[in-house]
Amino acid sequence: MTTFKLTRGYDLKLKGGLTTGEVDGMAKLSADYAVVPDDFTGITPRMDRKAGEAVKAGEPLYHDKNHELVRVVSPVSGTVKEVRRGERRKIEAIIITPDDQHDNRVTLDLKRPAMEVLLESGLWVMLRQRPYDVVPNPDVRPRDIFVTAFDSAPLAPSLRTVMGEREKYLAKGVEVLATLTDGKVHIGCRPGEELDVAGAEVNVFDGPHPAGNAGVQIAHVRPVNKGEVVWTLDVVTLARIGELFTTGMVSHDTVVALTGECLGQPRMVRATMGCRMSSLLNGEPLDGARIISGNALTGVRVEANGWLRAPYRHVTVIPEVSKPDEFMGWASLSPKRFSLYRDFTSWLTGNRKPVSLDARVKGGERAIVRLDEYDRMLPMDIYAEFLIKAIIAFDIDKMEQLGVYEVAPEDFALAEFACTSKLELQRIVRQALDRMRTEMS
Repeated sequence: MTTFKLTRGYDLKLKGGLTTGEVDGMAKLSADYAVVPDDFTGITPRMDRKAGEAVKAGEPLYHDKNHELVRVVSPVSGTVKEVRRGERRKIEAIIITPDDQHDNRVTLDLKRPAMEVLLESGLWVMLRQRPYDVVPNPDVRPRDIFVTAFDSAPLAPSLRTVMGEREKYLAKGVEVLATLTDGKVHIGCRPGEELDVAGAEVNVFDGPHPAGNAGVQIAHVRPVNKGEVVWTLDVVTLARIGELFTTGMVSHDTVVALTGECLGQPRMVRATMGCRMSSLLNGEPLDGARIISGNALTGVRVEANGWLRAPYRHVTVIPEVSKPDEFMGWASLSPKRFSLYRDFTSWLTGNRKPVSLDARVKGGERAIVRLDEYDRMLPMDIYAEFLIKAIIAFDIDKMEQLGVYEVAPEDFALAEFACTSKLELQRIVRQALDRMRTEMS
């Protein structure tokens, strides 16, 4: 076991964190459930079910146009209520009305090769591939597989709590993944939360966010070079894989952390993947609040009548606008104003207390200012600001030299928060990776 001490990054402490590690019962029953194709980057959907057709939990809803064996399955048993489409007939959501047959689930034949079972189960789309941060290509064998066992993002829950009783399946999950790579299965843990899993190489990452990101852990253990492929996943998915290859079935139940200062009582509840936000929030008065499926840095904004999005374990609710008429605005000397830098007097206390932050950008986009602020927020051996400039110019040679194959949009989320230039770094990186994938294929 190797310990890596990370000094760069920042732990953003927001109000509305969990006060207990216990799960507080079940969420309210959802009227319907949805699968959103945008959650599974790299897949071009082709529908297997039409509106009005019955579907079992675990049966495919659609498959990838380019790899027919890559499937996305229904989280519940019921009827396909609607295939919602947007501009140019893009599939925005597949909505399923559940029935009362909770045991109506698909059972898979475990005598087949492990990859075939994973592809049919739908768990395959919960994996990610570097480079490009997309659902893995089943035709390419990975050099190594990296599992992150903790989430260091703001207000994020403990993945061990989300995993719950499935922790007993970890060793089986590692055993299965080990057959799919010529290298090792690496598990990255937080200090004091080390996992002892047979067959895996365990590493400890001691430092602030984004220490829990798979990209940061890969960069310290064994970076990705041009021509190499690695897979990433979280420990919750690893446990689900182990459960699948033990029981022959995939459970789509999950534990969801409801956090944020706009909630009366932050808590964790049991729910089913893709459920309605209204069933989770259960009547909370959320006027003037922004609901985020995920954490405040990388999550997706959803409406109160929207659905829980992948990876299905965290919801953050923050104010849209707080104190819009604050005296002196940005020039206020209030000690309650937060800044990563010494712009306000709050730096004197070291920003130790949880802070209240709303959804405002507080500034407009401008030219990149050379302050090394991206590098201070990204504990990887790359020149982040130069990489972003190369990406904007789409200079493929420089992007390769500066480490574009190692990164994913989430790695730049904290840098985006700190960015003086107010650039949408995650969007910039995502668009560049998609374009590179097209150009290089």
